[in-house]
Amino acid sequence: MAGSSESRTLVVLALIANILIAIMKFVAAAITGSAAMLAEGFHSTADSGNQLFLLRGAAVSRYGPNVRYQFGRGKELYFWSLMVAVFLFVGGAVVSFFEGYERFRHPEETSHLAWSLGVLAAAGVFEIVIAFWPALKEFNHRRGSRNAWRAIRESKDPALMVVLFEDAAAVAGVMIAAFGILMGEWTENPRWDGAASMAIGVLLALVAFLVAYEVKSMLVGESASRQVRSQIRAAVLSHPNVESIGRLLTMHMGPTDIVVNLDVDFQDGLSANQVESTIDEVEAAVREVAPQATQIFVELESAR
Repeated sequence: MAGSSESRTLVVLALIANILIAIMKFVAAAITGSAAMLAEGFHSTADSGNQLFLLRGAAVSRYGPNVRYQFGRGKELYFWSLMVAVFLFVGGAVVSFFEGYERFRHPEETSHLAWSLGVLAAAGVFEIVIAFWPALKEFNHRRGSRNAWRAIRESKDPALMVVLFEDAAAVAGVMIAAFGILMGEWTENPRWDGAASMAIGVLLALVAFLVAYEVKSMLVGESASRQVRSQIRAAVLSHPNVESIGRLLTMHMGPTDIVVNLDVDFQDGLSANQVESTIDEVEAAVREVAPQATQIFVELESAR
């Protein structure tokens, strides 16, 4: 559960940073008339909404099993993470792109260059120091010796992935907006401002697609990692009363919640009491190597 607590802290930090940044960007957009700055305001607003989605998902996913949800509600975290992708696309990418497109077609002069650059510089510092750097440190801690892409593909914690992707996109968006504003000033062509807004929209669409792609497999029902499955199999086969294992089925119900179903072939000649105690010992062995296995079902293939 430590990982869940750390992820929640990262989400809260990102929420605080994005609310402050969104306010600054909208004020600067109103003063300067910059479409890129307005797009960045929509970007930060979408990010703030996304952090609220993640906090809601994290809270609900901790509810235990009940009559209606007999496996608990861990998968709600994945649902709300999917809503992040939808909101990021609709509330960020589409709005930013079409605002930039309109400004590109009907360019307008911007003003107060110092205001724009000052707000973007402050936003960049907030994004890096408060949100992105802590998320990157936590991600590097969890991935260990694995390369970054493999760690992303194998991660079962959408909160960390969403914060990391969003914050990386936020830092890139600040640089794109600054580039567009500066190019518009230097070339005296305000279409650069609109082009930067469209580029930010495309960036947000790519991040939304990546988040949705990563969450999809967890919603469908992704199994535990190959390493965890191998550890479970080895732990069960090490029991002297176990002859072999048939099917080993696992599924993530949450980042730290796995359902395990085992078809086990016991040694011949075991009494009913021995079978019962062996099942208890097998479940204990599974929990020892896979603490996230919160629900374990052992089915007997043979008990002659």
